[in-house]
Amino acid sequence: MRILVVEDEVKLAKNIKAGLLEQGWAVDTAFDGEEGFYLATSESYDCVVLDIMLPKMDGLTICKKLRSEKVMVPILMLTAKSSVEDIAEGLNTGADDYLTKPFSFVELTARIQALLRRKDRVVTNTLAIQDLVLDPVKHVIFRGGKICKLTPKEFAILEYLLRNQGNVVTRTMIAEHVWDYNFEQGSNVIDVFVASMRRKIGDKLGKIVQTIHGVGFKV
Repeated sequence: MRILVVEDEVKLAKNIKAGLLEQGWAVDTAFDGEEGFYLATSESYDCVVLDIMLPKMDGLTICKKLRSEKVMVPILMLTAKSSVEDIAEGLNTGADDYLTKPFSFVELTARIQALLRRKDRVVTNTLAIQDLVLDPVKHVIFRGGKICKLTPKEFAILEYLLRNQGNVVTRTMIAEHVWDYNFEQGSNVIDVFVASMRRKIGDKLGKIVQTIHGVGFKV
């Protein structure tokens, strides 16, 4: 999963990013509204955490513009205002949920996970190939009826491959979806994670996750 955090309080933005990275999510940050809007429209995200009070372009305007351009990514608004009117305005612009500052990181991740579960239910309940089944809502993988324990990054890679089943997925595509845009291209990190993931799902020979030499992977 890839999350965009748009927050002008640099310390808060960095703390949110650090916490979300520990959850195994890829995270990009923007510190003003214009940069946030640019990233939200030029990159692919699973959720946007969007502060309302931002320099250059406020969060409400960003939300309205994203929805007018048919960018339907789930949006979690962060607001320092707690009045019913302010919250209603945020939701009426197209936000999916809100969180009032100050907030706990536990609540933030719970709300993000709830938005991701809603999104996953719309897409599909489970993803499967042969006797391997991945449930994105419950975040669990079965192979032949037995649970496979993967790290968050390994799970994200396998989920992305299964969502693109039948198509070749390049290493660049995986890097952009599972890591952030600062990922160091040319390293073998992705191959290391794929090899570990294959071992854990009992696919050492690459019968399920095939290597397309010089390009990427395919299931």
